[in-house]
Amino acid sequence: PATRTFQALRIAVNRELESLEDGLDKVFHFLNPGGVCVVISFHSLEDRIVKRKFRYFSKENKVEIITSKPLRPTDFEIQINPRARSAKLRCVQRRNNHKNNILLKIFLL
Repeated sequence: PATRTFQALRIAVNRELESLEDGLDKVFHFLNPGGVCVVISFHSLEDRIVKRKFRYFSKENKVEIITSKPLRPTDFEIQINPRARSAKLRCVQRRNNHKNNILLKIFLL
């Protein structure tokens, strides 16, 4: 109960959501063709921002979405690390006009 309140305060005071959005906008300027961007989010608000940005860049034909749905921790991983239970991993690859890296897709499936 109080944990959510403190989490909301921390997110607001530290401008975490704005920082995430700014960071995602900037990372693609530095990502080489064929380069991969992987983001792990732990909160639904964070995940929504990541999902929206990845979709936007995909529609702009800048990236290929590697994980159509976020990867979630396994039951075993949650058993070892309970804090991982809310983690969601999303991944995109900057488009390379010469070829697609199918190996990365296979690795993440």
